[in-house]
Amino acid sequence: MTSDTLLPNWLIRSSENFPQHLAVRYKDVRWTFATLEQQVTRLAHQMAMLGVRTGSRVALLATNGLPYITCVHALTRLGAILVPLNTRLTLDELCWQLQDVSATLLVSDAQHVASSLEIQQVLPHLAHTTLLTSSDNTDVFLHDVDEIAVPLQPLIDLNATQAIMYTSGTTGYPKGVLITYGMQWWNAIGSALNLGHRPEDCWLACMPFFHIGGLSILMRSVIYGISIIVQEKFDPIAVNKAIREEQVTIISVVATMLQRMLANLDQEQAHYPGTLRCVLLGGGPAPRPLLENCARREIPVAQSYGLTEACSQAVTLAPADSLRKLGSAGRPLLPVQLRIMSENRPAQPEEPGTIYLKGPTITPGYADRPEATRSAFRDGWFSTGDIGYLDGDGYLYVLDRRNDLIISGGENVYPAEIESVLTGYPDVEEAGVCGQDDPQWGQVPVAFIRLHPGSTTTAEDILEYADQHLARYKLPHEIYFVDALPRNSAGKLLRRELRKLLA
Repeated sequence: MTSDTLLPNWLIRSSENFPQHLAVRYKDVRWTFATLEQQVTRLAHQMAMLGVRTGSRVALLATNGLPYITCVHALTRLGAILVPLNTRLTLDELCWQLQDVSATLLVSDAQHVASSLEIQQVLPHLAHTTLLTSSDNTDVFLHDVDEIAVPLQPLIDLNATQAIMYTSGTTGYPKGVLITYGMQWWNAIGSALNLGHRPEDCWLACMPFFHIGGLSILMRSVIYGISIIVQEKFDPIAVNKAIREEQVTIISVVATMLQRMLANLDQEQAHYPGTLRCVLLGGGPAPRPLLENCARREIPVAQSYGLTEACSQAVTLAPADSLRKLGSAGRPLLPVQLRIMSENRPAQPEEPGTIYLKGPTITPGYADRPEATRSAFRDGWFSTGDIGYLDGDGYLYVLDRRNDLIISGGENVYPAEIESVLTGYPDVEEAGVCGQDDPQWGQVPVAFIRLHPGSTTTAEDILEYADQHLARYKLPHEIYFVDALPRNSAGKLLRRELRKLLA
């Protein structure tokens, strides 16, 4: 830790500069920055009583809400590391992540106490506590835990790890991405320089906080000193109502969410007010008809390209370019360097290649995985594995996300992870998974399976088995039985050939 990497705690500074400014609105509860800081300080003292210290890895299983927000900032005050858990994962998946990250404490909200108790049965050594709210939802505290007066950290070290966020890997095993405070800081600065910053901004947070797109909103709100309106889950009716009635200026969504929002607008014969100045669109390449529809409605969409390893946004289309460069993800944020490599050389304009990123918003690597970290970087550049090209003006166009990646309702789904589960079924000889276009979710996974000779296993049998090991959004929507799977001369599965079978 050196003095040039230290900054005043972002929340403390906002509570000093804007004590009565609205920090968070959740349902009917409104917290100022002063109130949020008070809640965070008390919770940090309670967590210290449980032994949470600098470097402790604390897993959080909760939905969007005041307990989640308070816990995130309390861990910062203690110098502990947040491990956000996807609430949609199965028991097997959650336990695997908790063991892999060597979590020292599991914190859940009231909605996930039952899941936490199931986890404790599998991992009896893992301590657990529950975040509760008062009857009027104005206070957040830990169940049956006293406070201990310990010094809290008034400064933030930009080199310190803020979170370890799991993302699925192409090998079928998730990896914990290291998210530093420096990544959050420079991403917030780069975003503000591109999209602009106004003190009266209000960011609607309807994406899960266990995803980097949601977590980054929490960080930006205290860095910028702006308000956020938090919704527990995405509901197009509630989102549109908030935009029209709560002076929302910015919202982050993925394409399928935006499609549902527009459909609700049509049902109500409504439109968005002029106060909405930015719809930040991520989660993969957006369908061109959706972008054209937004252009006709004069909805200020800013398409972006990012990933967990880049702390959300890496490239964003400035609002002024939304029509001129329709379909582009834009240019890199100021702190980010980008290059396209094709066959070990820089690609020419319009030539597709692998997208590489570099800069202070890019992860230093994967938790406890030095080999995976080394293989992800080339001469200091992070290989996203995604395919895209730059036009003559340097604007990025993303063609494919990690070749085989399936993006279903904004969730990243990797075929290899599903295949590893399917081949665990006794009668399955081999399995291949690819994405199929879907009008509601963008894409859904489908599976091609070769059974052992003489097997009478049905698709229902396999799906029932997979349901015990995979989150619902990862389950194949269709299972096709085949005599053989397409492979190359080296025996590698050719998933692009599976897509041809769908046609």
